[in-house]
Parts: sequence; structure tokens; C-alpha cells
Amino acid sequence: MRLLFALQQSLHQRRREIFTASSVAVCILLLRSFGLMQSSEWAALDYLFQLRPQEPPEERITIVAIDEASLDQIGSWPIPDYYIAQLLQKLKDNQPRAIGLDIYRNLPVEPGYQDLVYAYKSTPNLVGIQLLSNNKNVSVPPPPLLNQRHQVGFNNVVYDADGKVRRSLLYWHVDNQAHESFALKLALLYLKAKGITPKRAKSNPEYLRLGKAEFHRFQPNYGGYIGADNKGYQMLSNFRKVDSRNSTVEGYSFRRVSLRDVLNGQVQPSWIKDRIVLIGSTASSLQDFVFFPYSSRLIGTVKPVAGIELQAYFISEIISAALEGRPLLKVWSDPIEWFWICAWAYVGAVVSKQIKRPGISCLSILLFCFVLTGSAYLALLFAWWIPIVPALLTFNGSAIAIIYQVAYRQEELKRSKEFLHQVINTIPDPIFVKNEKHQWIVLNEAYCQFIGYPENVLIERSDYDFFPQHEADIFRASDELVFQSQQPHENEEEFTDSHGMTHVIATKRSLHKDAAGNFFLVGVIRDITMRKRMEDELRRAAADLSRINQELKIKEDHLRYLAYHDPLTGLPNRKFFAEQLQESLLWAQEHNLLIGLLFIDLDGFKQVNDTLGHEMGDRLLVTIARRLTHCLRSSDTVSRLGGDEFTVILRAIPKVPVAARVAEKILATITEPILLEGHLTIISASIGISVYPRNSQDSEILIKLADNAMYRAKHLGKNCYEFA
Repeated sequence: MRLLFALQQSLHQRRREIFTASSVAVCILLLRSFGLMQSSEWAALDYLFQLRPQEPPEERITIVAIDEASLDQIGSWPIPDYYIAQLLQKLKDNQPRAIGLDIYRNLPVEPGYQDLVYAYKSTPNLVGIQLLSNNKNVSVPPPPLLNQRHQVGFNNVVYDADGKVRRSLLYWHVDNQAHESFALKLALLYLKAKGITPKRAKSNPEYLRLGKAEFHRFQPNYGGYIGADNKGYQMLSNFRKVDSRNSTVEGYSFRRVSLRDVLNGQVQPSWIKDRIVLIGSTASSLQDFVFFPYSSRLIGTVKPVAGIELQAYFISEIISAALEGRPLLKVWSDPIEWFWICAWAYVGAVVSKQIKRPGISCLSILLFCFVLTGSAYLALLFAWWIPIVPALLTFNGSAIAIIYQVAYRQEELKRSKEFLHQVINTIPDPIFVKNEKHQWIVLNEAYCQFIGYPENVLIERSDYDFFPQHEADIFRASDELVFQSQQPHENEEEFTDSHGMTHVIATKRSLHKDAAGNFFLVGVIRDITMRKRMEDELRRAAADLSRINQELKIKEDHLRYLAYHDPLTGLPNRKFFAEQLQESLLWAQEHNLLIGLLFIDLDGFKQVNDTLGHEMGDRLLVTIARRLTHCLRSSDTVSRLGGDEFTVILRAIPKVPVAARVAEKILATITEPILLEGHLTIISASIGISVYPRNSQDSEILIKLADNAMYRAKHLGKNCYEFA
């Protein structure tokens, strides 16, 4: 229960932060679900890409660039088939692992078409390109011969709404026919020599697995994407970053040689051997350029990348993942992303609530923004794309909302304190006002005089600063009860002032709230020390009176006992016997029952009394009384009338012979030997029996008849019974 109470208290104190954070998070998540943050998340991802450390250059790929100098040497565009055939032959002589021709050659370009056909036939590791589309007016067919030999891949790229490429295509189905991408086709040729072939992924049979990597298929809401087109087998690209200032590398990440240098034999064979060689345009006049994450610079102009270099990036990513396990870009599931965004909303609310000074609050917000950005950056180093823009917006939105609320509440608090101070100073009773931290914020003059400290010493202090521990604990518990229940509560407490004098007070606490939602606990005190003192005196007097009454009652009960009981045997006496007999007769009359009356006189008692003395006689009577009590029912009444005379009232006997059996039992009990200080004594008894209503309905007559019957029993020889 204590744990549950503490949890409720914590939630109660945090409800404003939770509500604000939840509201901001819901708004941001709604805006995100409509795609309004998609572009900003892409831009944030691009900048994080650019902040990543450099990676080693990709030595497995060489680009043969068709640059402006090469075009000038050839003198025409498209390049005649003769030059392409000559280029392929020179490359083939240097034994590349695979050759990618990223130039559309679906139509002959004379002169040299037959030479090119021969080059196609003699180069099994050559891959050409085609442009796929469901619209035949847009698509570009592949070279016919390469298409027949299944040496073609499509070079379509997927553009985001901002015109950049962040995804690559592995497969595409057109007219129910599967096609491999240009990059995948070349990567598979390279990996085949390493013994790596396509397989189904263990986590999902629909995913591609190559070597150490599983290529997860892009989904419409991956990362910062909202409702993106995921046709074909797409994946997010984790582009490598290589310093373009490296002297051995031109462009971004790949070695580049010009077509002119290859044709002129000015390229080192080691740049070609066992590598993937890509042939494509880099000339600015051909306009084969795209934008990707490294195109946007933190400082400087936007720099596009040639289409052939983009394909090189795709190929490098596939090969590095398969051979070296270089991580592919991954994203969290939607629930985890939502939790991440909501968590930062709550952090923003808590940070702003805890820090009161504006300057420190701003520095703290900047620090947490840096932590958030750094977390996203570290995650990207491990190839995780986590939401940064929504998290920043929820964090700052919650922080700003809480700062505004705190400022508003402080202003309202100031007004409320001024108003309360004016009101309570007109009241003669001691009054205090506390905030939710249990600090005094307003006190009237009567309270300050009562406790014995000036107001400026007490303000913004708590009970624990001025009262003994046990008193402060009671005050705190009473305050908490009002804060939790939000109901007025009155309690009697002890109050020790500055002079060490302890008062008994009655404090009524109630909770109030101003327009800004600030809670105030108002306590009104009445000094009831004199009243409690009088109550204690009255209580003591009442206790004394109760004790005297109890003693009198005990004495009264004792006197009543003496009046109704035989002092020697403790049995009811003649008076009690008479009352019991009368009550028994009335009860028997109402219920139509029989009553048996036994009159018992001991035989030989006088001889014992005269021989052994009166003390032994008294002991004998006590023994007989005990035996009579034990041999009868609890509902029967045994009485001693005096001397050695006893009576027994048998209530509710079913028939007359029952009385005879009881008499026989009594006679047997009495005649058992009794040891009195070494003297074995045997006595008997004579019993007379009368029965109501057979003999009479009058108690006096029943007693007289039983007495007469007892004397007849004595005359008949004693130790027997006789009925009336």
C-alpha cells in the first residue's frame, strides 16, 4: 500500500509534465504521419552522413569516365561502336572481374557495329543496361545480343520528393518478369568468384542473403519516409564516405580513369585486373548527374554525382556487406520510434520544469539537443537511422510549453500570494498557506506571533526547520492527506513555539487552486490547550466516579450474594430457594411441564457433629453440597435451608419416575464414604418428593408435602425416598 501511495503521489506531481509531453508528442506524431516532416528528416540524415568519419577508398571498382576530353578526342556523341568495341577489348586484356557498360546501346552507331557485336560475344563478364518502365514510350531497350545472353541489368534509380537518391533497387518485376539491377548484376559477378551466390534470408525467406549480409526490403514508412513508393525490391543505401582529396582517388570514393587514357594505353593494368570496371559518362555536357546525401554540403555549393558513380556506390555497398559484413542502413519499428519521440517530449518537459533560471534552462535545452543529435549520430555510425527531427521538435515543444506554463504560474502565484496576504491578515486566528513543496508562502501576523518567529524567517521554510521531528511528521502527514484527497481535514495536534511551550491546537486544512492551477494548502489554527486541559480534568473526574461506582457495584453484588446464598456451602439459601421455586412454577405453568421438589435431610449428621465437632460437621456439609451439585443438571437448583436440610428443584421433568431416579442417584452419592481428618464417615439421607402439578400448584403446599414425605422416609428406616 505504501508503494502504491508513493506511485500515486509521483504521478500526481508529474501530471502536468505528462499531459504537456503527451499533447506535444501526439501533435508531432500526427504531423509526421501526414508527411510534413519527411523532407526535414531526409535533410537531417544527409547532414549526419556528411559528419561521419572517412572510410578507406573502394579499391575493387574503377570508373572509366567519358569526360569532356574523351568526347573531344572522339569528336561525336553517341560514341561510335568502334570505340566502344576497342575500349572493351583493351579492358578485357587486363582481366577485370566484371565490366559494366552504363551507356544505352540499343541501336547501332556506325562505324564498328560488327566489332561491337564481336566484343559482346567474347566478353562473358560484360553487363549492359536498360531503362525499365511499364510505359514503352519511356523505357529504353537493352543491347539485343546482351539481352539474349542475359547480360543486362536495369539502371533505374529511385528519387525522393526532394530529388535526391537515398535508395537502391535490386529487383523489379515488369509484366510478371523479374529483372536484376545493373549494380546487383555486377556485384553478383564479382561475388561469384568468391563462392558467394544469392540465397534466402533466414529471418525472412522473401529477403535476399549474400554472404554475411541480409538485404531487408524497404517499406513505405521506413525511418523518416511516410507512404513512400516501395515498388520493386528496394533498400536504404548506407553510402560510404571517402575523402575526395585523396590523391589516388578522383571524384568521391572510386578510382577514375578517362576513356581517352584507356584507349591510349595510359592506364596501369593493376587498376583494371580483378576489379569491377564501370564505363559511363561524367561529362558535364551530357547531364548524367544525380543528387545523393553527400551532394548537400554543410558549407559550400551543392555537388551532384555522376550516374556512373552512383551505380558504383550501389555496387560497393552490396559487395562490402556480403564480404566484410559492412552494416546496411536499418530503422526502428514504428512503436519504438513513437516511444523514442514521446520519451524526448517528456525529457523536455521535465528539464524545463526542474530548472527555474532562464539562462541555465536555455543552456540545458541546448545541451540536451546536442545529446539527442549526438545519439542519432552515434546510431548512424552503427547504421541505424533514428528519428531526430520529430524528437527535437517534441523536446523543444515540451520545453517551451513548460517554460510558458511555469512563467504563467509564477505570475499567478505572485498575485495569489498578495491577495491571500491581504485577506488572512484581517483574521485573528493563526493562518498559514503552503505550496505543494510544503513550504510556507503566506503567513498572517497572528501565526507569526503564535510561533514566535518573524515572517521573513519563516517564508519558504518548512515545518522540519522549526518543530520537533515528531510534530513535523504529523504536520507533513496531515498536509499530504489534504493534497491527495483534495478534501478539507481537521486534526488535533501538538505545537511547540519558539519558547519551548507546547500547545494543543485544532488545525483545519483545505486545498485551494488559482487560475493557473497552482495549489495552496490553507491552514486555520485554534489554540485549544485550555479546553483540552479542562477536558482532561473532567475525564479524570469521570474516571474516578466510574471507579467508585464499580466498587459500589461490587459491594452491592457481594451483599446480594450474601443475601441469597448460604455462607458455609455457597449454595442458594432459603430466600433464593423460595424465589426460584416460584419462578419455576410459573414457567412450568406456561409450558405445561412437570416440576419435581426434593426435600433432603441427612441421617446421622447430629452424631458426626457431636462426636467429631462442629468444624468436622461443617466440612461434611460442604462435601455433601458439592456432591449434590455435581450429580444434578445445570438447570436444577440445589439449596440449603439450614442445618442438614437441603432442597432440589428439578425443572422440566418429562414424567414422575424421573424424580425417583434422581432421588436414587442422590442417595447413592451421599452414602459414599467421606474421610474427615483420618475419620471415615458414612451417612445417608431421607428424601421426600412432591411433584407439580400432580400434588399441588402452590409452592408452600409443595414444600410442606415434600417435608412430610421426607419424615415418612425417616420413619420407614432412613436412606430412602417417599413421594407425597
